[in-house]
Amino acid sequence: MSFKKMSNIYESAANTLGLFNSPCLTKVELRVACKGISDRDALSKPDPCVILKMQSHGQWLEVDRTEIIRSSINPVFSKVFTVDFYFEEVQRLRYEVHDISSNHNGLKDADFLGAMECTLGQIVSQRKLSKSLMKQGNTAGRSSITVIAEELSGNDDYVELSFSARKLDDKDFFSKSDPFLEIFRVNDDATQQLVHRTETVMNNLNPVWKTFKVSLNSLCSGDHDRKLKAIVWDWDSNGKHDFIGEFHSTFKEMRGAMDGRQVQWECINPKYRVKKKNYKNSGIVILNQCKIHKMHSFLDYIMGGCQIQFTVAIDFTASNGDPRNSCSLHYIHPYQPNEYLKALVAVGEICQDYDSDKMFPAFGFGARIPPDFKVSHDFAINFNEDNPECAGIKGVVEAYQSCLPKIQLYGPTNIAPIIQKVASSASEEMHTKEAMQYFILLILTDGVITDMADTREAIVHASHLPMSVIIVGIGNADFSDMQMLDGDDGILRSPKGEPVLRDIVQFVPFRNFKHASPAALAKSVLAEVPNQVVDYYNSKGIKPQCLPDFESSRTFEP
Repeated sequence: MSFKKMSNIYESAANTLGLFNSPCLTKVELRVACKGISDRDALSKPDPCVILKMQSHGQWLEVDRTEIIRSSINPVFSKVFTVDFYFEEVQRLRYEVHDISSNHNGLKDADFLGAMECTLGQIVSQRKLSKSLMKQGNTAGRSSITVIAEELSGNDDYVELSFSARKLDDKDFFSKSDPFLEIFRVNDDATQQLVHRTETVMNNLNPVWKTFKVSLNSLCSGDHDRKLKAIVWDWDSNGKHDFIGEFHSTFKEMRGAMDGRQVQWECINPKYRVKKKNYKNSGIVILNQCKIHKMHSFLDYIMGGCQIQFTVAIDFTASNGDPRNSCSLHYIHPYQPNEYLKALVAVGEICQDYDSDKMFPAFGFGARIPPDFKVSHDFAINFNEDNPECAGIKGVVEAYQSCLPKIQLYGPTNIAPIIQKVASSASEEMHTKEAMQYFILLILTDGVITDMADTREAIVHASHLPMSVIIVGIGNADFSDMQMLDGDDGILRSPKGEPVLRDIVQFVPFRNFKHASPAALAKSVLAEVPNQVVDYYNSKGIKPQCLPDFESSRTFEP
């Protein structure tokens, strides 16, 4: 397959997956190795190649393939797959291993050595995923494949630099020069982009400029070898600053000032160099320190072992209608899941990839529950108050279906108790001061909430904790009050006037997605979660737990 055709296929795959119109959260590099692959032809070793496919609208489309490694049973491929990662979508991947013998490059069935399917979320959250390669007919062979994920980072990091100079040329008659420094990034097209201009130090040939911070992206577009240019000027009040001298460098060279050492450059005026016989330089510029501040990303936290704890709360108030009646929002249709189930599955499917035990607490509110039929606003739908957890999204669905006939739909619609319940778990987590667990509460409700003041209070309190709240409005009620909880259009305050620390509520009416795919709903409600996770931990100065082995390849050794 020609390269051009290959990239077209990727483009069409990307377009159908909507990769270009959805904000890509980050890029991930995937490295692949296989173990114990055997060929049908036992006499010779296979010549393996791995093909990565991504699912789009039920079809597997090829994204890219590795090089072919000749005669290898345990190949480690040098090719790196770079894919866009969206937290809010389930991205299904398929790795196919083929034996591509030297005489032909096509794929025949006989050359198929096995395949492995998984989601990108699984690889990212485990960092390293090893699974058996499945042969035709889905039997596991003795061979296995390992995929390692590494986030393409370097974009959010920023750098702190402290410059000074000595013995600069004097450009002023009656006083000394008034020097300032400008740093430029040299772009690929040779244009120069101003990165930073220091303040002017008046009347001083040995200036010490203030330390400044700049993102690595703007300094060198994340490329440590990119050429940088610095110019020292003598400030003039009329704006016609006099050129003192210039030098070139790279960020790689500047990193030499990371551990207490200095990096120095001769400041050169090219004209003087040509004209003056004994010209040495127009002064020395010194970088006294270079510090790198790492901004951690959502993937850093997930790969560092942070688990997403997913909790569901379902509205069982009378306004939903009698579940036995087919007009009820809780009607259990034999073939068609109701809106509660659709919303639960769409959002839950994605969250479950980031939760290692796949056990989800599920609660109901607004119903009278057995044995004494008192109204409860936070009962376990499996009726086990000590352990409200259900096994997988499937378990939540089963518990929901079996609890419906046993309860009496009632009211009012109070959601503060369930927010407080999850907040108490999140607050225990907060005291560990580690990025271990982040809580997501999914509330499915059919209408206007009765305890708005308490709910606002509960959300303001929760905004200080490692948690986010997603509310999906089911049915056709007027949800204008709900929009107020989602702080997108203004700052939510508690009844006492205390503002939320960060926006943690996302509200969407299910009816907006009635005719869209479940993925579209999940995407809409989960799109803000990664930033909420990062904002919480970064604001608290909490680093990802165990930054994995690949972190070593990202540290900066001068």
